[in-house]
This record gives sequence, C-alpha cells and structure tokens, in this order.
Amino acid sequence: MATAPALLVRGLRKTYKDVVAVDGLDLEVRRGECFGLLGPNGAGKTTTIEICEGLNEPDSGEVEILGMRWGTQAMALRQRLGIQLQETQLSDKLTVFETVRLFRSFYHQGPAAGEMIDLMQLGEKAKSRVGGLSGGQKQRLALACALVGNPDLLFLDEPTTGLDPQARRQLWDVIDALKGQGRTILLTTHYMDEAEKLCDRVGIMDHGRQIALGTPRELVASIGGEQLVEFSAGERPDMTALRAIEGVSDVRVEAGNVRMQVNELHRAVPALLDVISRQGIPLTELRTHSATLEDVFVALTGRHLRDE
Repeated sequence: MATAPALLVRGLRKTYKDVVAVDGLDLEVRRGECFGLLGPNGAGKTTTIEICEGLNEPDSGEVEILGMRWGTQAMALRQRLGIQLQETQLSDKLTVFETVRLFRSFYHQGPAAGEMIDLMQLGEKAKSRVGGLSGGQKQRLALACALVGNPDLLFLDEPTTGLDPQARRQLWDVIDALKGQGRTILLTTHYMDEAEKLCDRVGIMDHGRQIALGTPRELVASIGGEQLVEFSAGERPDMTALRAIEGVSDVRVEAGNVRMQVNELHRAVPALLDVISRQGIPLTELRTHSATLEDVFVALTGRHLRDE
C-alpha cells in the first residue's frame, strides 16, 4: 500500500559476543522522506542499516521493507533497493562507464549507464579509470551504482565521510535532487549540518536504542532553548545566579567553559553580563549561536555526536 511505511523495524536486537550493538530498536521510515539515523561511533547505526539491507542477520526482531521481508522475498527486494555502503570498493582498472554498466546489468530496469553518469556529473570522467578519480568523484560514482536500478528505497551509509567541504556540498546537491524526485532515503551521518540540510526527520541512536525522534526543528525545540551562550571567565561564576536568569533552561560546564541554553538571546546576554559584573569576575571569551542537532545530543547524553 502506498500509505504503508517504506521501512518498518520492530524490536530489533543484535549482539556481538558481550557487546549489544542494537537493543530492541523500533524504527519507521515513511515513503518519500529522507530519514536521518544519527549517533556516535558504536551507537549501532551501521549494524542497523546492514540488517535492513539484508547484509546482516538480527538475533531477534522484525524488518519489513516495502511490504516485504528478506527471509521470503530477497530477490524481489534486491531489485527495488539502492545501497551505498560506508566504504565502496570498486575495481580501479575499470572505467567509470564500465563500472556503471556492470551494476546496471544486475537490474531488470533502470536508466542507461550514460544517463546516470551524466546525472552524477561524471560525464567528463566516463572513460577514466576508477583508480584515478578523486574522493568526491568516487563517492558520486558509488551513488550512481546505487541508483542505476531506479530504486524505491535508497540506503546511504555516511556517504560524505572523508570528503573535503566542497565535495561534501556537491554530494548534498545530488541527494537534495533525489529528494525532489520523491525517493525514500535512509541516511546515516556524523555531520549534523548534513542532517539538518537533507533530512525531513531524524532519529538519534545511542547504545543501540533510539533516544529521540522528530524533525530537526522539533528536536532543537525539545531541549528548551533555541540559542546557546558559551563563555569562559577568570573564575567560575555562581551557577545558581546563572540559572536564575529569565529564559535560561540549562547551564553546564564543558571543558572549562560555561554553556547556557536560552530562549531569548537579547535578554539573556545583558543579564549574564550583569551577573558577571556584579560578581567581579573577568570575562575572557563569549560566543553565541543557534542550537543545533549537536546540542540536542549533548543535552540528551552529555556527549558529542562525534565522540568515540
């Protein structure tokens, strides 16, 4: 049914020796959305996506993809999925065109190899060997191979890891165009700006469980303060006085800096300066910025998303 989820996961669990990689995970990806699965290394993202891709077996739980299951409809599923792995190893000796043509041969339908190469802006490299491509070009080629079967559901596992900023943004443009075509995308990433730019909804994982779910805006709003004030001073100020400032929802110390979540920046900063002045403490540094998904994760777990 068109209204049924593209991906439905219930009670998923996977253990390696004494490590619980996925711990009773529930997950739902709607048709036509770009869903971001976020979390630090070891959170269980890659294990989850590998199970959904049919590359790994769960210990327990259920996975339903496009209304089908791997145990009974594997061949049909492979025709309808596109997969870009965290690291895609392609033959260095083949040309770009030969590589895409090879992957196209695996599917019953889809665009011609040349059409997909042009879509990924690799036309000038069509006759070049894969081994001579840049990192960004190799990632676009891997995405071309994932798309050449015209998939209904696309898995992208950290597609921009290791790319320079320009190459990352070029790949963002490609993914954004795929979103515009109405494709369903499940994306894992360590980059919060990437998730905020591309994803309609985001699920945050930690220790194998989903600890938050919503649109990027909803998740930022859920921490109770949409602006952040960070400062360092000659000595630690009275934290009780900082928490008493109107509109302050949280105050904590990180790496020697004081970090405050506030609702109204234009009121909180003058009040903070007044508190610091009355306590006679020299202010050495002051920064403000809008709250991000990174701040959501810190608020929920006390850790940063890129922590090991």
